Amino acid sequence: MMSSGTSSPSDGVESGEPVSAAWELLLPAAAAPARRRGRALQSALREAVRSGRLVPGTRLPSSRALAADLRVSRGLVTEAYEQLAAEGYLRSGRGAGTWVSGAVRAATPGAHDLAPRAPGARADFRPGTPDLSLFPRSAWAATYRSVLGRLPHSALGYPDPRGLPELREALAALLVRRRGVVADPERLVVCSGVAQATTLLGFVLHGRGMRTVGVEDPGSPEHAALFAAAGIATIGLPLDDEGLAAESLVRSGVRAVMTTPAHQFPTGIVYSAARRSRLLDWARATDGLVVEDDYDGDFRYDRAPVGALQGLDPEHVAYTGSVSKSLAPGLRLGWLLAPAGMTDEIVARKRTMDLGNPAVDQAVLADFISRGGYDRQLRHCQRAYRGRRDTLTSALAEHFPGTEVSGIAAGLHIIARLPERYGPEPVFMSRAAAAGVALRPLGDFGTVPSTDRTVGLVLGYAHLAPQDITQGVRLLAAAQRYEKRTGHR
Repeated sequence: MMSSGTSSPSDGVESGEPVSAAWELLLPAAAAPARRRGRALQSALREAVRSGRLVPGTRLPSSRALAADLRVSRGLVTEAYEQLAAEGYLRSGRGAGTWVSGAVRAATPGAHDLAPRAPGARADFRPGTPDLSLFPRSAWAATYRSVLGRLPHSALGYPDPRGLPELREALAALLVRRRGVVADPERLVVCSGVAQATTLLGFVLHGRGMRTVGVEDPGSPEHAALFAAAGIATIGLPLDDEGLAAESLVRSGVRAVMTTPAHQFPTGIVYSAARRSRLLDWARATDGLVVEDDYDGDFRYDRAPVGALQGLDPEHVAYTGSVSKSLAPGLRLGWLLAPAGMTDEIVARKRTMDLGNPAVDQAVLADFISRGGYDRQLRHCQRAYRGRRDTLTSALAEHFPGTEVSGIAAGLHIIARLPERYGPEPVFMSRAAAAGVALRPLGDFGTVPSTDRTVGLVLGYAHLAPQDITQGVRLLAAAQRYEKRTGHR
């Protein structure tokens, strides 16, 4: 029996632990129901080799001895040895026994989580994340059950790479009503968020011979990374108080530019009417393309949001958006409205990338929009985020008097420029980190005019409860006072 702790040299391990200890891990497989016992034995033996419990060069017991120890038929053990030898885990020869193959390398156990987080932060003001606790779980679950119950079997096949017709129709109606776009469902492509929409456009532009595109400076670092994945370099184009500087755009020589005109990220400005007009004049004169990232266009708190640029010229503007800020980024659902002349190329590329987005998720979103759930969710989020923005600006005014908050009352972040007495910025950031407050300085997002002592911050607030916002600002202020009082740097 295996529990004896010993074995004969002919049936045992040439080096290392005794056979009895090595084979204890096979006992659960041997106890499996008869119909599954063979596969269970193979799986357990395979895992023992993969994990390194049985190292290369280990000699296995004979099939007769192992079968006796496990109290299973010899045929099960023989079949397991033969299967694993065919797969390369074991090697055997007539009269030479069975051994663990030297080709096997132990697998690294565990899975690492690469989701962006700030481990150990007591307050996280980094921008870009909505309040995921506001996700309408009950309404979404009810919609999911209803949709899944009536979805025809044919809908579970490979979808139209553009997206389910019902979702494209629902999105088109929504975007026309809320954002003022020109939305033909035949030109609307459902994507895995704005990230995939941007990459799709990058591949198509690269296929047309473009090797550079313009991006806003300061702007989202993600844009450059996404275009780079498609083989396209980016050129930073400066902004002023009205938007993208038209003269710099002309001098750059690019024929495509990525913009956030409804609520520029990160500065928070809205492109002026004159600057929007100049941007479209440039696109028409050069037969160029403006890519509009409408990442948070629904979240304006002081007035109705400015309509999308795409509505003024749908043949020179590619419009992108998603539910990442309104529902949750983990859904990976967004859209791309492309000019007619690019649609076929984009759809062809989308087909080769992923054969389309998950059909059930698309059907659920279509129903959620059509039945008014999406509009209710937007209203709910708008009320919450408006209040949190007010909480943050009030806390800054109390604890960092003289702070200038710039940009319109919109979105999920603010720009805060602290008085020079709180600088220089590297020292301020070091104090914040020591206090457990996660921050992003404005300089992380591009070229920002500053002095040596200026502190410019991009502060996200949507994901924080009001009490957490107030407490986080207090922690930050306390850290600055403590360091100044003690003279620590």
